[in-house]
Amino acid sequence: MVTRTVDLRSDTVTKPTEAMRAAMASAEVDDDVLGYDPTAQRLEAEIAKIMGKEAGLFVPSGTMGNLISVLTHCPIRGSEIILGDYSHIHIYENGGISTIGGVHPRTIKNNDDGTMDLDQIEAAIRDPRFEICFPTTRLICLENSHAHSGGRCLSAEYTDKVGELAKKHGLKLHIDGARIFNASAALGVPPSRLVQAADSVSVCLSKGLGAPVGSVIVGSKTFIDRARIMRKTLGGGMRQLGVLCAAALVGLQEHVGKLEGDHKKAKTLAEGLNKISGLEVDMATVETNIVFCDILKEANTTEMELCKRLAEHGVLVLPEGPKRIRFVIHHQISDTDVQYALSRVQHAVAGVCVAGVANGSGDH
Repeated sequence: MVTRTVDLRSDTVTKPTEAMRAAMASAEVDDDVLGYDPTAQRLEAEIAKIMGKEAGLFVPSGTMGNLISVLTHCPIRGSEIILGDYSHIHIYENGGISTIGGVHPRTIKNNDDGTMDLDQIEAAIRDPRFEICFPTTRLICLENSHAHSGGRCLSAEYTDKVGELAKKHGLKLHIDGARIFNASAALGVPPSRLVQAADSVSVCLSKGLGAPVGSVIVGSKTFIDRARIMRKTLGGGMRQLGVLCAAALVGLQEHVGKLEGDHKKAKTLAEGLNKISGLEVDMATVETNIVFCDILKEANTTEMELCKRLAEHGVLVLPEGPKRIRFVIHHQISDTDVQYALSRVQHAVAGVCVAGVANGSGDH
């Protein structure tokens, strides 16, 4: 019987704190579609200020935030964007830029650290002299931190170079900043500096900030005015929005400062996993709150089997790919939770190995 659960599936699984619930209950609200919700306006202005942009717009999700941003930058169907082959927009957002916006993705290989080679980006930009044959390149997209690379961070210097490349060719730059606050904490650089070169940024509220719902898009006032229309088109316009925004404002005040602690716990977890026979973590990849753990041959199990076994022991994680599982730390995971999770992983892996040897299938 499981007596304790440690949920490491994602930083999206946090529950609203008592302070958030109190703020939601007392939030001052009005009709946001008509442009009058004061709490929404306060949150949008605050995120825009933190990111160094003119204006912001609350949207229901990061996926919608990215979709609105891409469609606002690429209003003509048949436009093309350049993005990483392992970017969240390309892999995990249901192909929305194509199915809804008619935008063509041109992918560049993501390096292990989440970057794309600058020369490959430039080579992928279509020559306008041949526009009768090619789609028109209009946008470059980056992701910081880069989830599929294990939460690794893009430096301000790298982003600046991509921004310079975009300007050189008359393109726009969008940053999927779902975990931009994590990147900022890990690099010791203000968020505004990390996105200085970007024309737009989508900032998630329900990951590191621990809010229950939403993201905020930021950019120029002209961009946000157009994005607001696109939000309504996609069904993302909501009425008394301040109820949700109030929780995010609490997250800004209370949880940003905890991110560095989350990263330390992730490193502690990674170091502990490395001590368990049959598992391996590349410590160089553990920069923020995400830990990718590889299952070695001697563990004699698959990622799905190990996830199931860990769930039986009260530790919830997700498979990341063949022979790999993902652990994500958030503000509601304590130091004792980390140690408990490690003990359960040790027990689960040992049980698999013992069963494998008993059945004659272990490696000798």
